[in-house]
Amino acid sequence: MAANGDTANDSPSWLAERLNRSNKDGRHGGDIKGIADHLDYIDELGATAIWINPLLENNQPTYSYHGYSITDYYKTDPRFGSNADYLKLAEKIHDRGMKLIMDQVFNHCGSGHWWMNDLPSVDWINVWPEFTRSTYRAGSVTDPYVSETDSNHFVRGWFDKTMPDLNQLNPYLKNYLIQNSIWWIEYVGLEGIRQDTWPYPDKDMMATWTRSVLEEYPDFNIVGEEWSLNPAIVSYWQKGKNNSDGYRCDLPSLMDFPLQNAASSGLRNKETWDNGIIQLYEAVANDFLYADPHNLVIFPDNHDMSRFFVQVGEDPALLKLGLAFFLTTRGIPQIYYGTEILMRHDGGEHGNIRADFPGGWQGDAVNAFTGLGLTDGQKEMQAYLTRIQNWRKNCTTIHNGKLMHFAPENGVYVYFRYTGNESVMVVLNKNEVERQLTTQRFAERLDGFSGGTEVITSTKISDITNIKVPAKSAMIIELTKK
Repeated sequence: MAANGDTANDSPSWLAERLNRSNKDGRHGGDIKGIADHLDYIDELGATAIWINPLLENNQPTYSYHGYSITDYYKTDPRFGSNADYLKLAEKIHDRGMKLIMDQVFNHCGSGHWWMNDLPSVDWINVWPEFTRSTYRAGSVTDPYVSETDSNHFVRGWFDKTMPDLNQLNPYLKNYLIQNSIWWIEYVGLEGIRQDTWPYPDKDMMATWTRSVLEEYPDFNIVGEEWSLNPAIVSYWQKGKNNSDGYRCDLPSLMDFPLQNAASSGLRNKETWDNGIIQLYEAVANDFLYADPHNLVIFPDNHDMSRFFVQVGEDPALLKLGLAFFLTTRGIPQIYYGTEILMRHDGGEHGNIRADFPGGWQGDAVNAFTGLGLTDGQKEMQAYLTRIQNWRKNCTTIHNGKLMHFAPENGVYVYFRYTGNESVMVVLNKNEVERQLTTQRFAERLDGFSGGTEVITSTKISDITNIKVPAKSAMIIELTKK
């Protein structure tokens, strides 16, 4: 959570886990009020929607701060606030013209869920003679040669000992989950849902759930977490995909893990014929696999992986290149909190990756909300992200435009977002030195344009025949007509 806005709810006596900020994996006190109190900051960064990790009750003895061990599907965790607080937050977000995305979990619940003491039916959860963990082999779902044993252990195996695997084949549980989603959409006015561990539940039930929600709300968006680096597997789930096995899901969007991996690897790898920035180009070139690549959620990082700043060797210039790429290529960009202030971590444990945002707790020596104690480099990154995001917010060419890219040469990747009358040229220079870019190669997209304005620096470019691109930097140029 962004901040501890209400210290009175830190340790309710009837909940199993108490406040312990000294434990990186413990409860630190962040809550709904802490988000509501800092909506100005989020809005000014240029964000248009807020995705919050699950806010529902997780009454577990330990390690429950993350929200993915739900113990009541209709109740906000009291350490975050109440259902009424959640509704008030939604109203404040909507008043700013921003959207709210709810993180939901249908594969499993928490072992402390009240129904575990008296299950509604014996097959409410998947039961084994002894504890059986999922294989985590998501490819089992799409594998045409999969064994029944492997498929069964992936789908029915438990995610963890504290996360009982829900049996979506039970018709009453299926209806319960569908109705729960519709209830939350109505109650707080959600604009989207991020569904956790997408391929782990029964895939036919998830298809039914998706269609049920979209029949009620045709303009609603749902993104599924299919953590695979293989675009052929990710694309299997998207609405409009014609799969060889006849499966149809109707899921509008997915998390684009293949693109994230390509960007991370490509920016940190040494430039060779088949490594480096060419990896970004080749990842985007795989878009023929997707029914709608423009509706994929793209991201440098999230709460489950090392921060992108760490992934690229804590090099601010490479982070800027990555941010410029994700904010201008096709798809819907998601930015993880703290990226704008170069948040880093030692080790890959979740408690470190999900560290507290500085300034959200009384007594913090650094306050990123006000700038107190931030380094010049942190302030510069904050301004960089703010500049691009606020420009992007009003750039319909980036929102709706087509994409054309050109194979990178000498560590420079050029692509265009364009509509019938407008065009944005993006240049990513990964080199340690400045490059003089001769643009004749891009004539088919530059025809009719004579100059432009570089968005990040507001620099006017009167002649686009040759463009000087600074070392390890991005240029985003709004082209102007002749």
